[in-house]
Amino acid sequence: MHAGLFKFVHSLAVNTWSRLGTALATSSLVLFAGFELMRIAGVLTSAYIGLVTYMAFPALFIVGLALISIGWLVLRRGTGMTIRELLTKNIPLECRASDFFGSRFIRMTVLLTAVNLLFLGGVSLRGAHLMEQPVFCGTACHRVMNPEWTTYRLSPHARVKCVECHVGEGTRALIDSKLNGLWQIISATFDLYERPIPTPVRNLRPARETCEKCHWPDKFHGNRMRHFVNYGLDSASTPRYTTLLMKIGSGREGLDRGSHWHVAARNRVVYSSVNDEREAIIWVEVQPPDGEPHRFRNAGLPSGVGSDPPAPRVMDCVDCHNRATHIYEDPERAVDERIRRGELDLRLPFIKRRMLGAVLIGADDPRAAMKNVAAHIRNYFRRDYVKLFPEFEAEIDRAVRTAQAIYARNIHPRMKVGWGSYPNHLGHRSGGGCFRCHSSDMVDDKGESVSMECTLCHSIVAYDEDDPYKYLLPLEEDTSGISREMHRTLQREFGRAMKD
Repeated sequence: MHAGLFKFVHSLAVNTWSRLGTALATSSLVLFAGFELMRIAGVLTSAYIGLVTYMAFPALFIVGLALISIGWLVLRRGTGMTIRELLTKNIPLECRASDFFGSRFIRMTVLLTAVNLLFLGGVSLRGAHLMEQPVFCGTACHRVMNPEWTTYRLSPHARVKCVECHVGEGTRALIDSKLNGLWQIISATFDLYERPIPTPVRNLRPARETCEKCHWPDKFHGNRMRHFVNYGLDSASTPRYTTLLMKIGSGREGLDRGSHWHVAARNRVVYSSVNDEREAIIWVEVQPPDGEPHRFRNAGLPSGVGSDPPAPRVMDCVDCHNRATHIYEDPERAVDERIRRGELDLRLPFIKRRMLGAVLIGADDPRAAMKNVAAHIRNYFRRDYVKLFPEFEAEIDRAVRTAQAIYARNIHPRMKVGWGSYPNHLGHRSGGGCFRCHSSDMVDDKGESVSMECTLCHSIVAYDEDDPYKYLLPLEEDTSGISREMHRTLQREFGRAMKD
């Protein structure tokens, strides 16, 4: 059998074209089998190897088959013989001999055709499976996607495949994603991509087809307590607390307050933004199902800006949760969070200030940046706290590693990603977010503005206070008049929110 197969394959190589084709098809098939066995065994794990295995080898295999056909066509034209005559001349007699099951030539042809189909079909399925894996998305184009891959692995959605959000369901979505992927390959190959990668991603599937597959729409309600700790820049890095009772809501009757009112099925919110970037809002309109639309226009835009607005957009989850997965941190909040998690020792003097200074150091080369971060922290304690340094050297080294991890997560010089490159619209700490629409500049035809009432979406339990539940505690005797009244007002509002 093996000798017959070898003779059959060898007989296909009738000239230079077909010899080259036979060599390419045979070697690519053998190499594919070898690489696939090593992938299954765990010897090869790189996404680049996957590209070679499922794209390069199959492509060479198809080219080889094509060259074999070209070789036979060239031979036919050169000799003037028919295909039957060429087969009789070049195929060994034993391969053409017939028996009960037909000629060996026919059997070999059918067998190799089946092998070709199985090979190409299996490769297509394995290749599609590989390209759906997050490791492929994040590492196949390492330089381009490294910022997104880094933040993805540290995100709340780290176990959700990229394709679940970026592709979605259905044949149309699959085809669109492959066409988009082809352009991405071209962009990466010829260095045509933008730095940093621009946002928003406008070709994402609607949130109702992606987010709501897991986040059950009927459960968009209830209250949730959120705690924020901000550490001071003083020697002790003194903590100050902000506690908010977030009113989630759903927009449904009886639950028509809170942040998720904006995406409820009964409330259609439509808006248009400058250059369709979803940051500077031109106008926003509420379209109730049983009433007249109510539009607010941004009176704060410079003259001429927004005169030719892009197509309006229906508000959905990602208009606020625009950084649900690829989360780039605010530098101060990043340091505060590491202190809160116990990664930094508060016995180190001015540790918050030193950490903040370290992560704000810039450098074009990542390795140089890591050295600068380490030097900034170590040199400070070695210089200003000579006696303390030997005793707390382990804690200082841990602070260095923490600062380097913060920097490596958020700063990517090769892709020009720095602090603030990707604003987060969840909340309004940086001035955007909610305040894009909830602004005194956003007014209707009567001159009334969109409400900026703080308690629309959250009750304030403490705001930059020394106790996380400050406004729920009894008033202290020395509380001044304005603070006393604010304390009582917020306490009463919290009680109403809990009843609702």
